[in-house]
Amino acid sequence: MHSGAFIAGVIGKQKFSYDLWGNTVNVASRMESEGIADQIQISAETWQLLSDRYQSTPRGEIQIKGHRPRATYLLEGNVPTTEPTLTH
Repeated sequence: MHSGAFIAGVIGKQKFSYDLWGNTVNVASRMESEGIADQIQISAETWQLLSDRYQSTPRGEIQIKGHRPRATYLLEGNVPTTEPTLTH
């Protein structure tokens, strides 16, 4: 999973299709190719957006085709919330 800018639109004349383009889409696709089975791998950019709500473990840098090495994380779950305690 990667976050960033992209372009989206409907293409076609007879049969319409919705598609996404851009570097963000390319990086996400290439990260998927280097992923680990049954794990959700996120980029550092996505981690920055989610780190206050989700726990993750650093996976380290991976090399993806045509791009610089990227720091990645494995998404683990929600950040535990602290419930207010009631006192009598």
